[in-house]
Amino acid sequence: MSRELPRQLAVVGLGYVGLPLAAAFARHLPVIGFDIDLKRVGELRRGFDRNSEVPPEVLRAAEIRFTDDPAALSEADFIIVAVPTPVDRAKRPDLSHLTEASRLVGRNLQRGTTVVYESTVYPGCTEEVCIPILEQESGLKAGMDFKVGYSPERINPGDPEHGLESVVKVVAGQDAETTELLARVYGLVVRAGIHRAPDIRTAEAAKV
Repeated sequence: MSRELPRQLAVVGLGYVGLPLAAAFARHLPVIGFDIDLKRVGELRRGFDRNSEVPPEVLRAAEIRFTDDPAALSEADFIIVAVPTPVDRAKRPDLSHLTEASRLVGRNLQRGTTVVYESTVYPGCTEEVCIPILEQESGLKAGMDFKVGYSPERINPGDPEHGLESVVKVVAGQDAETTELLARVYGLVVRAGIHRAPDIRTAEAAKV
């Protein structure tokens, strides 16, 4: 699976985190921007971001294929999942968006793909919750047929001084090869530098 950079990158979830990610990567790689919200996809195709995170002129110039068709994910060999994980009234994380995104990705997962989670989760969630869903839906085996990594989003929405490019990016893969791939890929868009965490659980705890 060793390679320098992805041939096709996809971002799942085009909110405060996912859309700026997609726009940044589109300056370097072919990007698919996926969201289940058809209205949101239509707005983005017209160059309108209701969250005002990405200016219209940047959005219109970006080489991003916006879609609500999960089958498009099968074309990607590097998939970033950036869906929200809100906290409920009992202060417990709501993983429903994350598990549904994992099912959609799993159903369209191809051998050789790397799946990276950016959603805020508790330590252990990626390996205990997300990977089993990917394996069940795809019929593939993590670590053999596909690889998984984690890189916590650390941007502050609406704060231009602490955006994607200006905050050190923490990355971790399920093995050293995957960690290095994440470092190379995120290194394309993060000027502040990359911190390689020793494992996924440590990277998850870094956000908490």
